[in-house]
Amino acid sequence: MTMEQAIITWIHLVSAAIWVGGSLFIGAVMSPLLKTMSTSLEERLQFMIKVGRRFNKIAIPDLLLSSSYGNFLIVKIILVVALILAYAVHVRIIRKDVEEKIISKRLSDNQIQKLRKKIIILGEVTIVLSVAILFMAALLDAGA
Repeated sequence: MTMEQAIITWIHLVSAAIWVGGSLFIGAVMSPLLKTMSTSLEERLQFMIKVGRRFNKIAIPDLLLSSSYGNFLIVKIILVVALILAYAVHVRIIRKDVEEKIISKRLSDNQIQKLRKKIIILGEVTIVLSVAILFMAALLDAGA
């Protein structure tokens, strides 16, 4: 690993730590604590907006938009979200009751064909997204 790759990985890890740590602090510490304060709801909301704006300035570094590494990382994140959505759709289509109907042969040929088509499309989408995510990971690992 070159020094440049190590620095980029370090920046990525620090950014992730800031994002996760800050999000946990805001959600688990600051927000519940604000509820116990005697200030008005409007003042608490104004404070949360100010904190959120400041946090966004720290948590979303310019590195993401001004470097190829950041651009690849954004693309990879979008692909991962798309993959999770495809999986959620798959789980929704092959629910337990649908699975039981398939096993007990209570679906018509037409229903089976429609289900098969959906599963094939989702499978193809999953494969394409997975390969693209692996490619993005390789680009990020190479420090591209």
